[in-house]
Amino acid sequence: MRKYDRLLLLVTGLLVILGALMIYSCTSVGTGFYYFKRHLFTILIGFSVMLLAYKLKPSFLKKNAIPLLVFSFVLLILVFLPGIGVSSGGARRWIQLWPSTFQPSELVKLAMVIFLARYMSLPEYRPESIASFAKPILIMAVFQAAILKQPDFGAAVSLAVLTVSMLFLSGIKLRFLASLTVFAVPVVIKLAMEPYRLRRITSFLNPWDDAQGSGFQLVQSFIALGSGGLTGVGIGSSRQKLAYLPESHTDFIFSIIGEEFGFIGASVVLVLFLFLFIKGISIANRSEDSFIRYLAIGLSLMISFQALINFAVATGMVPTKGLPLPFISYGGSSLLVNMAAIGMLLNISKGEQSEDVSAERGLLMKKKASRRIIEDKRRSGGTGRILPRQTPGSAVMR
Repeated sequence: MRKYDRLLLLVTGLLVILGALMIYSCTSVGTGFYYFKRHLFTILIGFSVMLLAYKLKPSFLKKNAIPLLVFSFVLLILVFLPGIGVSSGGARRWIQLWPSTFQPSELVKLAMVIFLARYMSLPEYRPESIASFAKPILIMAVFQAAILKQPDFGAAVSLAVLTVSMLFLSGIKLRFLASLTVFAVPVVIKLAMEPYRLRRITSFLNPWDDAQGSGFQLVQSFIALGSGGLTGVGIGSSRQKLAYLPESHTDFIFSIIGEEFGFIGASVVLVLFLFLFIKGISIANRSEDSFIRYLAIGLSLMISFQALINFAVATGMVPTKGLPLPFISYGGSSLLVNMAAIGMLLNISKGEQSEDVSAERGLLMKKKASRRIIEDKRRSGGTGRILPRQTPGSAVMR
């Protein structure tokens, strides 16, 4: 048995430390240590969650995949209940948990990954079957309906991309995936026609047309990234964080990294996330257990997709969405879920197989031993004396 992957833990630690540093840089002016202290408290809990997830055996995760999915859906519904759900900015995405809040849509993505890994590793799962394809898609649609009701378009898109990607990697028929566009296009058009979403799309296409209105956030992000140049203006010296760039400590923290550390610093962050993705896929490829392999792939995709979308939003490649940068942005829900994902990957990196694989190996060895005994008896002719094997064309001398 191997030890856990220390490089994976090291890179995660570097991203978390960078996140704490950037939270302090973005929020120290005007609010003092308020956000920084809360973020440090979340980091402490996050490492505890990572340790707990590291201790969970893959067989336990597989057995409890469906209960976890149901639990995450219950939390998703609780956001709509008065006294439990918390409303902010016209959206109800959080539930009140002392001493802070929690966003259930983050847990939904982790629960969906574990469920899909279990579902796609079942013997009855058939990639060529429309029934095998329809079941997870219907489950995803139910969750998306609840998420869009909040509303949280970014989380709904992330869940869809994650689900479709895992199904694609399982070998599902491409025509099944293509059929989703028939249902997705009308829904996307209807959602895009909402006034505030329509403004986001038009401002994304050309933010300079309304630089003081709908395009303000993206224009300020461009200014921050452009001001950083090659090496940046220096840690703590950002100007855009001084009430120019909204959400500088959450959704647009990558822009402040680009301003303070420049192109070199932003590139290092990109490389660290790329390393996490490659390391996760490498861990998956080493496993003989289909559940563990799909789980490692799904966890890697979950972290990487969110980071990729955050990078794309900050650089104006996609419309603005409220998705934090994993391990770096301020936001306890995202940090806790991603730390749990890292804990599971660290456990998988040890190379242990699930009980199912161990049982299958034992059964296979017994079958081989039985076949060997039967073959030896046949060769001995029932006399107990093993006769030499006859090669094709040979004859027995009489």
